Amino acid sequence: MLITMAAALNLGLRHALEGDSKVLVMGQDVGRLGGVFRVTNDLQKDFGSNRVIDTPLAESGIIGTAFGMALRGYRPVCEIQFDGFVYPAFDQIVSQVAKIHYRTRGMVKAGLTIRIPYGGGIGAVEHHSESPEAYFAHTAGLRVLSPSTPSDAYTMIRQVIELDDPVVFLEPKRLYWGKGLVDLRADPDLQLNSARVVTPGFDVTIVAYGASVATAVTAATLAAQEGRSVEVIDIRSISPIDFATIETSVRKTGRLIIVHEAPVSFGVGAEIAAHVAHHCFHQLLAPVHRVGGHDIPYPPARLEAHQLPDPDRILDAVDQIFIKN
Repeated sequence: MLITMAAALNLGLRHALEGDSKVLVMGQDVGRLGGVFRVTNDLQKDFGSNRVIDTPLAESGIIGTAFGMALRGYRPVCEIQFDGFVYPAFDQIVSQVAKIHYRTRGMVKAGLTIRIPYGGGIGAVEHHSESPEAYFAHTAGLRVLSPSTPSDAYTMIRQVIELDDPVVFLEPKRLYWGKGLVDLRADPDLQLNSARVVTPGFDVTIVAYGASVATAVTAATLAAQEGRSVEVIDIRSISPIDFATIETSVRKTGRLIIVHEAPVSFGVGAEIAAHVAHHCFHQLLAPVHRVGGHDIPYPPARLEAHQLPDPDRILDAVDQIFIKN
């Protein structure tokens, strides 16, 4: 079936609600409106307001309530309406949700999924185009994932809801309307922690996630026209990271570029670069390069094209990595 990522997520949520009466969906405008991006469209109509719950505009209250329900055996799926709205709930997530398993020596689990539309590229106003993944990836006890295709979105959302771990599920909002093939008949058997080799290559490895994967693939296609073979890896899971797949690729290519929308400093790319430098030092033919957002607050919509990594910036990094060979 050829559907959008928003529709794939909707179907994944629908199947989770059908399969387990303990699954709940909650958040601002997720019910009658169907969510700002219509990811929860018609779910309240079909499953009722006791299972698809419109909440007040109070992110700390949404997560705190869901956390309490998770402790009682429910599996809440919370929607934070926009990425920049998650910060009022930050204390609940990193101080309570992430720590309960460790604090109770494994006796208490919290199967809680926190869906967050994130990233730029839609011309939104302030506080609507953040990339908060590094904050959560830094916190022990949280899984952090981001799909890049409708197929992965459909499979991953079904799988994370079944986990006993708390999950921050980051949905690239500029991919909501992009279409892709989704096999609704297949059981979800994707390994959540496994990276995906999107395009094979042997000259340079590009690692990306979320919306940056498509940008990296475009850059790889353009680089091929210049005679350079680029391997693109979609890590899918930001925490934990499938370093084994990255290492295998870098040992083959000898070069690594990491791409993400978030600012470069102290980001996910820095962790990947440090790991590869430590474990693949003797195979590296050039320094690791990072291409990301600038170290500024996310700019107004008219300027966001200068903030977001594009194929030209990635190709510049490819050129530099060969010059420094």
